[in-house]
Amino acid sequence: MGYPRIVLKKGRDAALRHGHPWLFSGAMAGVEGSPETGDVVLAADAGGRPLGLGFFSTGDIAFRLLTYDPSAMIDALFWRRRIERALALRKRVVPPETDACRLINAEGDGMPGLVVDRYGDHLVMTVGTAGMDRQRETLLELLGETLAPAGIYERSEGRSRRLEGLYDRIGLAAGEVPETVEIRENGLCFTVDLLAGQKTGFFLDQRLNREIVGSLCPGAEVLNCFSYTGAFSVYAARAGARRVVSVEASAAANEIAGQNLVRNGHAPDRHPLVTASVFDYFRESQERFDLIVLDPPAFAKSRKDVERSARGYKEINLQAAKALREGGILATFSCSNPLDPELFERIVLGAVRDAGKTAQLLRVLGAGPDHPVNLAHSEGRYLKGLLLCLHAG
Repeated sequence: MGYPRIVLKKGRDAALRHGHPWLFSGAMAGVEGSPETGDVVLAADAGGRPLGLGFFSTGDIAFRLLTYDPSAMIDALFWRRRIERALALRKRVVPPETDACRLINAEGDGMPGLVVDRYGDHLVMTVGTAGMDRQRETLLELLGETLAPAGIYERSEGRSRRLEGLYDRIGLAAGEVPETVEIRENGLCFTVDLLAGQKTGFFLDQRLNREIVGSLCPGAEVLNCFSYTGAFSVYAARAGARRVVSVEASAAANEIAGQNLVRNGHAPDRHPLVTASVFDYFRESQERFDLIVLDPPAFAKSRKDVERSARGYKEINLQAAKALREGGILATFSCSNPLDPELFERIVLGAVRDAGKTAQLLRVLGAGPDHPVNLAHSEGRYLKGLLLCLHAG
């Protein structure tokens, strides 16, 4: 079929040719046909040469690439092949004794705006673009055919949908989904609230980082900040940490964290759960630790929040640096997409220096391999982490 066309200004095709999957509205010279937000269009350079097919939008991101093949049919078979390709990758990268992972990671799997997470026999789906929203029924049918889940729960909400003119859609999409499920990750058991938990219920992107941090915990006193349902704490306890303190503002999350500790054979009285603001905890506690994990929620939702968020990241990293013993380990993270990795590193370095310490970089951390990112799409690298060893002076 003939798709509407967007024609780019001269010289504005370089990013797409080099692999970036987005075109911004300022790159467009004109539109041929009458595409609406969510329609598939053909992008062409200033000379009329086709560049690829993608979703059109009247917003700032005017084009999201689907394929460089201008003759492709964007139909059910196209989506089936994309889903099957994504599932084949997960079979290779998800470890045994693990039944929870990200199955589809938006642009990272060539499906802009679609995220699908697996929790045992259940799926949680998030649709963030108008183009993918148009494909919703086809996607639900294909997910049912290829994975045969007991149920699919949809949690399509947030700023990206509003920018595309979409309302939030939250609720059961197929089958049956209980409020909580139990998953396995590297042989550990966790309770997940699929309906009301943060993100899609669990921080699946931190699986590899939990393994790395856990390996450094034998015999250590550990502080897990913004601990949510205690996944880092459970890994630390399994590794032989002498004591793990978990600090989380949500009493409901701490209740599940306690269940997760017990379910994996660890006593909460030995590994205390503190219901408090992390900022308040640092102000009021004089304890010192061998290893601290900082995994806060996104402080910056958009570019205008970056300056304010930088102050928050600076403060928690400063307090954590002060609370570490000599030679202590800091695993610090940011999941704020607008905060680029270089700025995050400068913030952390500033905090360490203000604490009167120096930092050895042991490892740069990010999301696990079930969260693939298009190499040309730096915006997809939302999770940034640093593993540091701190010393006085």
